[in-house]
Amino acid sequence: MGSPDFAVPALRALHAAGHDVACVYAQPPRPAGRGQKETPCPVHCAALELGLPVRTPARVKRDAAEHAAFAALGLDVAVVAAYGLILPKPMLDAPRRGCLNIHASLLPRWRGAGPIQAAILAGDTETGITIMRMEEGLDTGPMLLRGTVPIGPRDTTPVGHDALSALGATLILRALAEDPPAVPQPESGVTYAPKIAKEDGRLDWTQPANALDRRIRALTPWPGCFFRHGAEVIRVLDAEPAEGAGPPGTVLDAAPSIACGTGALRLLRLQRAGRAALPAAEFLRGYPLPPLTLLG
Repeated sequence: MGSPDFAVPALRALHAAGHDVACVYAQPPRPAGRGQKETPCPVHCAALELGLPVRTPARVKRDAAEHAAFAALGLDVAVVAAYGLILPKPMLDAPRRGCLNIHASLLPRWRGAGPIQAAILAGDTETGITIMRMEEGLDTGPMLLRGTVPIGPRDTTPVGHDALSALGATLILRALAEDPPAVPQPESGVTYAPKIAKEDGRLDWTQPANALDRRIRALTPWPGCFFRHGAEVIRVLDAEPAEGAGPPGTVLDAAPSIACGTGALRLLRLQRAGRAALPAAEFLRGYPLPPLTLLG
């Protein structure tokens, strides 16, 4: 049970290891691209490629027919990775060994929808995968296995995503083979990773430069970080902390470096709406941001 790219390595690993995948559940196809054509999600595509049956219910929480169809599969276990729908108790209880979730954090830190981004935003130096047995609470179930992944000082969400996705595929195979005892999560150290919204990408220049650097690395490519200059919305695809001080949002030099609440942020790669992404020096040749310009 999964939908985005994150879940594909686990599906492929389960299939390659010879597990009998009775069914693949994924989010329904949705409009995508310029033509808004109905497009299946990555897990759906991978399942079709592997010749596996796919179900794509739009909702499952109160659908008794879906609960019955799921129970009729006679599962030993359900593997869940970024599925996107909340499983109700009848579905959680249906498989003999329960529903095992591949969660992209070291629980109980960063329960919730955006654990990879949350770890980078907070300045964590490591993250990881937790294989847990699901229950009705939000990522509260007991843990079977954990594995760690370091977060480097320049790592981005795509870097963390790929490392954690691969680790999740490895750990779920171990969990199924070894059937380790489930250990309750600690009651201390619980944090929550909220769902990311588009407006979270707006850069608040009153924040410290280090915090804005983490935000850009965490929220690129989606939803992307941006600032406003007049009526123009300019995306910041890459940046780094720099020396400098001034009123927050002020362009300090030709780099360009922008004054923040503490320190400054040197912009490295920028993009205007509907235009190509460019290195900062090339971007500024077509769209100058002279020193003392105030950015919103």
